[in-house]
Amino acid sequence: MTDAASLPGQPRGLVTSGAATARAVNVLAPNPSAMTLDGTNTWLLSEPDSDLAVVVDPGPLDEGHLRHVVDTAEKLGKRIALTLLTHGHPDHAEGAGRFAELTGTSVRALDPALRLGDEGLGEGDVVTVGGLELRVVPTPGHTSDSLSFHLPADRAVLTGDTILGRGTTMVAHPDGRLGEYLDSLRRLRSLTVDDGVRTVLPGHGPVLEDAQGAVDFYLAHRRSRLAQVETAVLAGHRTAPEVVAHVYADVDRSLWPAAELSVRAQLEYLRERGVL
Repeated sequence: MTDAASLPGQPRGLVTSGAATARAVNVLAPNPSAMTLDGTNTWLLSEPDSDLAVVVDPGPLDEGHLRHVVDTAEKLGKRIALTLLTHGHPDHAEGAGRFAELTGTSVRALDPALRLGDEGLGEGDVVTVGGLELRVVPTPGHTSDSLSFHLPADRAVLTGDTILGRGTTMVAHPDGRLGEYLDSLRRLRSLTVDDGVRTVLPGHGPVLEDAQGAVDFYLAHRRSRLAQVETAVLAGHRTAPEVVAHVYADVDRSLWPAAELSVRAQLEYLRERGVL
């Protein structure tokens, strides 16, 4: 058995509902799959001595899950006062409208189409609820509307799908762009260097105890994949499906459609830089 401490980012272990840090509680959605790993992590955030809470990514439109999030907050003596979204993919955001009905909250997101209420989210914003402070960190690349949330009191960052607790994420071309994604990873790395971030609270998979190690792994993985894609094209594999079949031959074929999106983003990135 591999020691978790030797894995990228030092994953904590099994993905379960429950407390992850002093201010973050995970409520795991019942939507496991090859793409969502164990399911969507819905994050309930609050100051320990406050009766107000924030929910990040209520998850899919699953009535049982949404009510379970509300029940979890109530059992902790909390009232949900605000809903935030890391991005608009259905496994994170589809349940937001119904969740807003259940909780009477507004929904804040980067994409205006996802908002319920007058306020959005953008670079430099600081969200405060019941003494809790969350700093908004734009991290486009997986999608154009992807955000992360820096939780300074716990030296943690909520990364949505930008960094996962296990494996790597896709760049959802054409909305997602590889250049932006690499910049976002570097921005997250700066949080580990300049702001002392140690813990990743991902949108899927286990909590990561070594945030900097996770980012470094992702950057190295992208460099390796780019080199493989470039080599594949120079060897005559011209189309994205051809490159996927060559480069991702050892990957479960059920993941090839997602891999093809990332390959298209990589091909675009290499062409823009005159490499191909």
